[in-house]
Amino acid sequence: MKGTMDTHLGSIQIDNEVIAKYAGTIASECFGIVGMTSVNVRDGLVRLLKKDSVEHGIVVKANNNKLNLEFHVIVAYGVSILAVCDNLVDDVKYKIENYTGLEVDKINIFVDGVRVID
Repeated sequence: MKGTMDTHLGSIQIDNEVIAKYAGTIASECFGIVGMTSVNVRDGLVRLLKKDSVEHGIVVKANNNKLNLEFHVIVAYGVSILAVCDNLVDDVKYKIENYTGLEVDKINIFVDGVRVID
């Protein structure tokens, strides 16, 4: 289901992939996030995604004009995972709501790995 807004001029539909791509860009700019991951459910393998395919690490569900987002991320070694996730939630919620005009109802974050960065 797509995010939909009704205005006095008509209806606006935002595809979930657009929201996922924007959310991935926001996440990649957050301190402590090394990157997004893609999980292969069949093999249980986790792999780091390139910058141009970050939307594959995000699941967007729109329900009654409220968004639910799931992030699969790799965090930097030595940083507080709680602080990184709190920062991610605050940034994503604020920016997505301003960008789309839709309410973010829930954000789930799955930390799929830790990586040492130079």
